[in-house]
Amino acid sequence: MTSLTRIYSNLPKLNEMEFKELLLFVITLCLSALTSPQDSCGQRPLVAPPGMSRIVGGREAPEGAWPWQVSIQIQSIHHCSGTIVSSLTVLTATHCFHKFRSISTSHFRVVAGLCALSAPGDQTQIRSISKVQMHEDYNDVTSDNDVTLVLLSSPFAFTDYIQPVCTPHNVTHELILNFSQCFITGWGSTYYTGGQTNRLQEAEVELIDRRTCNLMTWYNGLITENMICAGLESGASDSCQGDSGGPLQCYSEDEDRFYLVGVTSFGYMCGVPRKPGVYARTSRFAAWLNTCQTASAPAAHGLHTGLISALLCVPPMLLLNPH
Repeated sequence: MTSLTRIYSNLPKLNEMEFKELLLFVITLCLSALTSPQDSCGQRPLVAPPGMSRIVGGREAPEGAWPWQVSIQIQSIHHCSGTIVSSLTVLTATHCFHKFRSISTSHFRVVAGLCALSAPGDQTQIRSISKVQMHEDYNDVTSDNDVTLVLLSSPFAFTDYIQPVCTPHNVTHELILNFSQCFITGWGSTYYTGGQTNRLQEAEVELIDRRTCNLMTWYNGLITENMICAGLESGASDSCQGDSGGPLQCYSEDEDRFYLVGVTSFGYMCGVPRKPGVYARTSRFAAWLNTCQTASAPAAHGLHTGLISALLCVPPMLLLNPH
């Protein structure tokens, strides 16, 4: 008797209608794990859409406000941030891993559903890392192509506290999304050379045109097409050390959801006028991201597809009259 037959032999006898309903339920459950996160991404079940009040300088984020934000940790200590783009993948910055290539991935972990670093809570989920896919054209001098996709050892179970963010399909798609407000989030320092914060912080920022950001009195031509600047000209709202790899997320009123516009990359000190935060522009890496996710999907979802195939191949009578 095969192992599959032994499993079915322990089930109660089912009539044909019950069998069909059970089979449909299991297949639907399996297929839901394979569904693109874009179908239900960028939603905040616990927090209403952003209002019109401006956040300057940052404040503590409400519990569950940014369900795609994760903490990437080394030996349980916060190292960088990241963003959930699917149940099995997290997008972060390459510089978070580039200098740590000699360290085994077993020393890293990804924590989702986290607000206070010191008090994870029952809503958090912890996953180990099975693979780190750094962008092959990353330049550690210019910080160009500063994106890395982290493949988890097992998928996150999405809850009100843990959700994927949406990602632009390409640059054109990004431009037509009609973003009304953008935010940065993280556990980084609230001032240059300061210590990391315990509770997740959020701040509203403005997207800054690349031509402006490349002016001599700003970044003097350092901003490539793969980067986007965000902050305030005054410097009052900015990312800082410890925020690396985290999300620059913008709200589309037309679609009523958030999109990941950038990955926190670098900046000149923190909060300096005309030196806003610089982010890897996600829309420029849409094809790369899709390729990486597609390449990792067969192994990651082998169990799901195998189960579906097995169920579809089982003769109905095996369940109707188990031996």
